[in-house]
Amino acid sequence: MEHRITRFPLEQGALEIEYIEEFFGEYRRRKTASEIVGRLGNRDHLILMATAALPDDPGTVVPVSYKVAHEIRAKEENPKLADLVARLRDCVNFEGRRILYTWIGGTRRDWRGQGHFRALTEQQEAWALENGFDEILVKTKNRFYEMRGTLDHLRFDVVKYEPHPDNGESKVYLGKKLGQEVLDTHR
Repeated sequence: MEHRITRFPLEQGALEIEYIEEFFGEYRRRKTASEIVGRLGNRDHLILMATAALPDDPGTVVPVSYKVAHEIRAKEENPKLADLVARLRDCVNFEGRRILYTWIGGTRRDWRGQGHFRALTEQQEAWALENGFDEILVKTKNRFYEMRGTLDHLRFDVVKYEPHPDNGESKVYLGKKLGQEVLDTHR
């Protein structure tokens, strides 16, 4: 299957993400364009979106999957990112390394299992390596079994697990160290 992937500049990408998140029922709170611009505005970032033709109307192309990633630093001023770094400091080496954090992303339910998210991840990994990043981190919740399975298939390692009284809400942090061998596994 051919995957159509577009890389978006910040403002346009933020609007596209705000739009596509309307199709994701599992997100309790969706990101706004201004929230996305505020988070990404002063750091290296990547906004990717996969589109596909509708099965019953091949002339109509719709967004089906997306990924938003950004640099995360050892010393963060943003309180949410500072908390993230503090939570991971004992299992991720931030000093002297460039870390790319996959902040938000997903695939519409009706388009899952077709390789869109994998294609986005492979493009993200190539971009990260080209831009000097050493590792990619992602956080998910234990209840997102499909996401965990996809990340496992893409060879992301669990770097930390934070239990929650409701185990489905437990946080799972995964990472993948980057090198040429990563690109050699891409399809």
